[in-house]
Amino acid sequence: MNRRTFVKNTGLATAGFAVLPTAQIFAAADPVVKLGFIGVGLRGQRHLDNALRRKDVNVVAICDIDDSMLDMAGNIFKKAGKPVSKIYKGDAYAWKKMLELKELDAVIISTPWEWHAPMIIGCLEAGIKYVGTEVMLGITLQDHWDVVKATERYNANVMMLENVCYRRDVMAVLNMVRQGMFGELIHLQGGYQHDLRNVKFNNGQNNRDGGAEFGEKGFSEARWRTAHSVHRNGDLYPTHGIGPVAEMININYGNRFVSLSSFASKSRGLHEYVVKNGGEQHPNAKVEFKLGDVVTTMIRCANGETILLQHDTNLPRPYSLGFRVQGTKGIWMDVNHSLYIEGVSKTNDSWEDAKAYLDKYDHPLWKRWSTSSEGAGHGGMDFFVLHAFVESIKRKTTTPMDVYDAAAWSAITPLSEQSIELGNETVEFPDFTGGKWMYRKNSFALNDEY
Repeated sequence: MNRRTFVKNTGLATAGFAVLPTAQIFAAADPVVKLGFIGVGLRGQRHLDNALRRKDVNVVAICDIDDSMLDMAGNIFKKAGKPVSKIYKGDAYAWKKMLELKELDAVIISTPWEWHAPMIIGCLEAGIKYVGTEVMLGITLQDHWDVVKATERYNANVMMLENVCYRRDVMAVLNMVRQGMFGELIHLQGGYQHDLRNVKFNNGQNNRDGGAEFGEKGFSEARWRTAHSVHRNGDLYPTHGIGPVAEMININYGNRFVSLSSFASKSRGLHEYVVKNGGEQHPNAKVEFKLGDVVTTMIRCANGETILLQHDTNLPRPYSLGFRVQGTKGIWMDVNHSLYIEGVSKTNDSWEDAKAYLDKYDHPLWKRWSTSSEGAGHGGMDFFVLHAFVESIKRKTTTPMDVYDAAAWSAITPLSEQSIELGNETVEFPDFTGGKWMYRKNSFALNDEY
């Protein structure tokens, strides 16, 4: 593929790092990053475990309100052969005390969604220049604007730790997209299609069947996540599906989301699960769940692409993020692990197994770091997202996924709620970049280091 085609398909300049000042590109890397963790529940523990594996990270503090989770985190320190860091606990605002530590370089947030925006802003106000947050960025659209404006005001970096952007097959397809294998991209799909009933209802750590409890009687995410299914109706978890395809069509980098409309099915799955596991007389059998079992969102982009997202977590089904990447020369779908490339595939009327292509176009990041990613969680994805965050801190560079990406991907939730509430009306998508999307250059995964 010639250079003109490359630039046309990806919207990238010849030097992908033109977005960064020269001084940042060549800045000497700090040898050790001093990290603090707000939230060491099950997700936070995964990040903690991966951080403790690294020689270039020193975990100086952890914070949580759940003593049992702090005990589990302590065991991770022991397993890593490292002393337990300073612990902050006692109340819901103990994290503010942790932020008084002068030695902190960065903070990773893995708490319930409603805490993300105030905690991110709290970190920035405390002088923290790098914040890594689990999805989502906030609850309301105003939350998203508040985080973006605070990040700009303090000249800081906020990175959503969206690990699926680093999934191995997704990155191979990104590599193929950038080499023009699919031609000009026309339509993309993704989603969060994952049976979470035993997560939303979980009586205890070892209850794999889930049970029928949530809230104060629930375990882990069932203590807080299920409440969102009670009170909200929209795509509550869009970033796994939207993040990877947004990188493929350079959203916020010469392209942007323009509008969306969302539709929600009726709600039956969670009620039936409670009745099945707790009986018709169980108190939670009387709860009315607002979240539709299947929420479908259509997004229109400035460069003419369409994106279909689906949120499907309340019904029995195998796991799938439902990726589809379709262009003028071919198509890839993850649900059948297949693709078709016109003029390349052997037959004109049948799917071709994608494995040979995914192996051939394996992304340079995976070629370099696959061994290091073993055992890191989610098939190695968790290594890459933390690695990118840490390396950015060491080099004092912009994170490869920035606050504008986080806001655009996460804002789909409140916008989808708004669309459904208005009778599936099409709503405009805000431009969090303030027009800078027209000139910004995408640097995601253009460096085989991080």
